[in-house]
Amino acid sequence: MTPSPSPRPPLSRRFGHLIGAYGLLALTALLFLAFSLALPDTFPTLDNISAVLSNQSIPAILALGATIPIATGKFDLSIGYGLGFAHVVTMRLIVTGGWPWPLVCLTVLLAGAAIGAVNGAVVEFAKIDSFIATLGTGSILYAFTGWITDGARIVPGPHGLPAAFTELYDSRFLGLPVSAFYVLALTALLWLMLERLPLGRYLYVIGANPRAAELVGIPSRRYVIYAFTGSGLVVGVAGVLLAAQQQIGNPSVGMDYLLPAFVGALLGSTAIRPGRANALGTLVAVSILAIGLAGIGQLGARFWVTPLFNGVTLLIAVGLAGYAARRQLRHRRTGPSPALPNRPGVTP
Repeated sequence: MTPSPSPRPPLSRRFGHLIGAYGLLALTALLFLAFSLALPDTFPTLDNISAVLSNQSIPAILALGATIPIATGKFDLSIGYGLGFAHVVTMRLIVTGGWPWPLVCLTVLLAGAAIGAVNGAVVEFAKIDSFIATLGTGSILYAFTGWITDGARIVPGPHGLPAAFTELYDSRFLGLPVSAFYVLALTALLWLMLERLPLGRYLYVIGANPRAAELVGIPSRRYVIYAFTGSGLVVGVAGVLLAAQQQIGNPSVGMDYLLPAFVGALLGSTAIRPGRANALGTLVAVSILAIGLAGIGQLGARFWVTPLFNGVTLLIAVGLAGYAARRQLRHRRTGPSPALPNRPGVTP
């Protein structure tokens, strides 16, 4: 007997899904339109768009890096400290060490990946909560940053940094800052990894139910370390670009990026794929944050409005992320059980 097709979900549920998935994207467009109408001479211009893209590229890259461990249910609070560490190491090796800048970039990226692997190992092998573990390793990185710089800025000589190095951030492509295309490329790479490759499915299963992941043969410990390693690698990329952007080593600069990165990553888990961290959602969240900060800045907001905006948005993001996760859990309980990803030689 042929089973009857499952009934389509009611219109209200489908509409709610569309709002949950694409509401933040629609809000981004509405916010851009509102600021464009309020500031028609300055906001919707190519110069302003280029400035926003350039200023928000590093927070966007860092938010995408934070998204990877969040997919496994872990949090990497060391990314701000790691950004500052990678930034000053890049400057120190180029300015004081006289290293060729391509070798410096490779060294910093490998160091970032190694630091991420250490974070993952501390979380998984020492069984320390990721908040506490990465806060501890971040503090150690901050200490190393102070030791390298002795608390002072690293200033290049009269000839400055190599032009080819600074062009990593300052150059333009198709009339827009090249850093914006780095963000798009990283978003595409993470989307492919999380949505189309077995690695991403394993990370999501670990984040949703670590016990179930172990039962179907997914080595959770290994994949969590992979997630932290990927996050550390992205932080290294952001540190190199920050050095190319600022061209001065500042030992305290990294912490300014921590809160925006987590706001973007957590708020992104409420869009496109509500209830789970995803690259496209993070990109949408970073876009709405960039538009909001640029708009209130051009309206003449005081300096304290920016941290207020970030803090309020973080609280909203955490609340929405929790609501989306609970809503998804309710649907799983009332609907058919989702199939777990198969592994060779393993029967779920």
